[in-house]
Amino acid sequence: MNPDLVRVRIAPSPTGLLHVGNARAALFNWLFARHHRGVFIVRIDDTDLARSTTEFEEDALDGLRWLGLEWDEGVGVGGPYGTYRQSDRIDRYRQVADDLIERGRAYACFCTPDELAAKREAAQREGRPPGYDGTCSTIASSAAAQRRDRGEPASTRFAVPRPGLTQFDDLVRGAVRFDHETIDDFVLLRSDGTPTYHLASTVDDVDYEISHVARGEDLLPSTPRHIMITEAMGAVPPNYAHLPLLFGPDGRKLSKRHGDVSLRHYRQTGYLPEAMFNAMALLGWSYAPEVTIFSREQAVEGFELSQVSKNPAVFDIDKLGWINGEYMRALPLDRFLDEARPFLVEQLGAETVRSGWDRFVGVAPLIQERVRLFSEVPSMAGFLFVETLAYDEDSWAKLMRGDQVVQVLDEARRRLDGLEHWEPEQIEAALRAMLEEIGIGARKGLQPLRVAITGSSVSPPLFESMAALGRDATFDRLAAARARLAAGD
Repeated sequence: MNPDLVRVRIAPSPTGLLHVGNARAALFNWLFARHHRGVFIVRIDDTDLARSTTEFEEDALDGLRWLGLEWDEGVGVGGPYGTYRQSDRIDRYRQVADDLIERGRAYACFCTPDELAAKREAAQREGRPPGYDGTCSTIASSAAAQRRDRGEPASTRFAVPRPGLTQFDDLVRGAVRFDHETIDDFVLLRSDGTPTYHLASTVDDVDYEISHVARGEDLLPSTPRHIMITEAMGAVPPNYAHLPLLFGPDGRKLSKRHGDVSLRHYRQTGYLPEAMFNAMALLGWSYAPEVTIFSREQAVEGFELSQVSKNPAVFDIDKLGWINGEYMRALPLDRFLDEARPFLVEQLGAETVRSGWDRFVGVAPLIQERVRLFSEVPSMAGFLFVETLAYDEDSWAKLMRGDQVVQVLDEARRRLDGLEHWEPEQIEAALRAMLEEIGIGARKGLQPLRVAITGSSVSPPLFESMAALGRDATFDRLAAARARLAAGD
């Protein structure tokens, strides 16, 4: 293996939906690998078999594919290291743990859960750190082996050298140091033989020859443990880069109080993958001052882990929506139509969408200019697909009151009835001439017509909407609105 080759990994745990923070970490790893013409690896950290599911694994992999983060080795694509699933490497982790015991770098711990809880409570009462006190480290290895052979349950703990110091240069945070007095003898293997995150992750990084580990800042306290295990295995630790945590606009750590934090939510809501890629790349990194919109190729060209900020990054939904809107407006019309159709079908039904599709195509460019998300398209365009219009009651209450509204509806029907050509320009000319003659401003005159035609005060341009709807449907809706007013509603 080329020692200068960049090899990075992302290791989702299939115990929940892919979090936007993990997706951002994957993106930064992918950018770093592509910038340095290295290898991007995807492995699955599924040692928690009780909580790991195929659904969550597929969610993570589908999310990475959706963002365009194709991987060079790993689950689904193969490589020289087996399946890239930790659940298939349990024997390897046990082998490493046994080897560390044999060389005096780890030991068997026979303390029961109740005993450990009592130790923690005693430490808290006495004002001491609640870490493990090393009771079992004094048991002779031969005695420990005999107790294990008799079937006595035991975990395996790493023997942290004390006094000692672990220090490293973090590519984001700079020089970092940990005094071993603050690190207890941590567990490598649980008493049931399953590995902890510390052991499995480190062994994988060593075996897969990972050169750089870029992960969230919340894992920084784990790093000295991983460096100690790596060195105890006789390997050279990778370079570390701890990425800033994601915060909400309120300055608090990103969580569900800020809205859904799964990448799936943004896929289902109608964000474009290229917009999400762009927005997430800005979470702790900047392509250039004052530049918000940039291409995937530009990001690859400019990205370096050493340029990532160590300050918390703000995940701003409003900014994400703005970025998505910019990408939406730049789409070719054919792609806009393809992306919008599933959202229309989901809300209106396939047959309804099929019957009204030509109407929608006629005003799609105008809708494309006005929406930020594909999930907004059905509410903006739904009036084109239905025969019986449902009114937005707030719009009706605000705009469909007063004698002038009745006059506008009646006069509009009369003026439009005489049009030879049913085109936006002719419709606009007729209605503006009407408003001028009866002395009503455009807002007071056209907004009631908008509600009558589309059901809402928010819609595509009125004249184009009427043209797309057709003469007969337009007259039917003007009549329906007039009848509702006559009924006193």
